[in-house]
Amino acid sequence: MTTSDRLPLAFLAASIALLATSLVLSLDRFTWILEVFPILIGLPLLVATYRRFPLTTLLYALLIIHFCILAVGGIYTYAKVPLGFWMQEAFGFARNHYDRIGHFAQGFIPAILTREILIRTSPLRPGKLLYFIVVCVCLAISAFYELIEWWVTAAQGASAEAFLGTQGDVWDAQWDMFFCLIGANVALIVLSRFHDRQLRNMGHLSD
Repeated sequence: MTTSDRLPLAFLAASIALLATSLVLSLDRFTWILEVFPILIGLPLLVATYRRFPLTTLLYALLIIHFCILAVGGIYTYAKVPLGFWMQEAFGFARNHYDRIGHFAQGFIPAILTREILIRTSPLRPGKLLYFIVVCVCLAISAFYELIEWWVTAAQGASAEAFLGTQGDVWDAQWDMFFCLIGANVALIVLSRFHDRQLRNMGHLSD
């Protein structure tokens, strides 16, 4: 078995282990489903397409990190993650800010995923237009996620409050999208060159 074959299998095994652990430790199964549903949707798609569309090592690593963030949120709900309480106490925050980490990642990881898909499937190449489109896609994802939170809360009422996780902040949705915007820009600024090298090594980007 080659390295290119082992990497997706290792990614799959780690993802399943994360999901299983998160489910066993979760405090509320309904909220767990709401928090980890991006994994439940994304993982089968990655499995179904990995032979004809294997991802870069960088992207597999980022997706595992994102899955970890979602899985931890699924265990506690975002508003009750212990790391967020530690941050609140250490830095004097007014609330548990673990969800800010989640929404930063919602921009950071999808930025590289979107970038890879566009470079490999469209005429777009690294540059200002690609950068702009990637940021717009990430913001669209974030806005759509806020709509999902609204729909779930409207349908389920108080039972979905843990998923919404506003913690009394009337600007929570706007902050979520802002952190997504920051995450997308940081990812593109910091990782684009490294990502380009991996794409060249895979033959998806010419010099």
